[in-house]
Amino acid sequence: MKKLINGVDDVVTEALKGIAAAHPEQRVDIENRIVYRSDTPKQGKVGVISGGGSGHEPLHGGFVGLGMLDAACAGQIFTSPTPDQMLEATKNVDGGAGVLHIVKNYTGDIMNFEMAAELAEAESGATVETVVVDDDVAVQDSLYTAGRRGVGLTVLLEKITGAAAEEGRDLAAVAGVARRVNESGRSMGMALTSGIVPAAGKPTFDLPDDQMEIGIGIHGEPGRTRVGLAPAKEIAALLVDPILADLDFTPGPVIAMVNGMGGSPLIELYLMYGEVKALLDKAGVAVARCLVGNYITSLDMAGCSVTLLKADDELIRLWDAPVSTPGLRWGL
Repeated sequence: MKKLINGVDDVVTEALKGIAAAHPEQRVDIENRIVYRSDTPKQGKVGVISGGGSGHEPLHGGFVGLGMLDAACAGQIFTSPTPDQMLEATKNVDGGAGVLHIVKNYTGDIMNFEMAAELAEAESGATVETVVVDDDVAVQDSLYTAGRRGVGLTVLLEKITGAAAEEGRDLAAVAGVARRVNESGRSMGMALTSGIVPAAGKPTFDLPDDQMEIGIGIHGEPGRTRVGLAPAKEIAALLVDPILADLDFTPGPVIAMVNGMGGSPLIELYLMYGEVKALLDKAGVAVARCLVGNYITSLDMAGCSVTLLKADDELIRLWDAPVSTPGLRWGL
């Protein structure tokens, strides 16, 4: 294992210290491993928080800021944050208008966020709504979930929901936007290599050099099938076809994301987007907006995922709304 770390037990804490040094506009609680907007809580604004295991950067801490999240909790690598972390974040972003929890559909995340919501309501009277993201079409149940996994759509949902909260909408309306995004989006991913968790020091799974995993999860969970290496054009079809088969995206518009899993360079991700766009054109799906890059990763895994969101004028307007975070920034 070759990684830019000091000790395997200190990776998350030291990464958070690095975030604090690089982004002094944020407020980083090192002890509780929470990244906050510097201006939170904002009175009268719905607080939007998320979180999950570390190793998926920039998700979630890189999406804290104007127009997106008010706070993000960082668990240990590939491990859910604790209820105490989420409780602390919930109380500190509550400006009197309630708090929305955005939770990826993994058993530990669901359980711990649910406990934090109950504690926040009991201790401080906070009103908490929860939206679960479950966009992965690859498998119905996995090692970590009951039902579909929450993957790439989480990025789009956090951006659009954050914009709705920034407009001053009430908690029910903000949660309604988040649920509409979840119902309208689908994702599918693949891996060329496994990621390496620092504490393990070796690949999470064995993948021969001449094979790839289709439908992989963001923690290295098995996918639909393991097949031989193929050209990018064929890989794109293996990702796009199941998404289009699961939900009718015609005629569009859609917001499309080609996301890197951490170990594939941008030249390959842009090449993949070209193939994805050609398939969508052929299927009669009009792309209104796109995003290409590393946004929800799996440490150093080589591979990518495709996410499509069936949009309308309102969702596109919320997508275009100003955002200023370490991981996304436009419109300012």
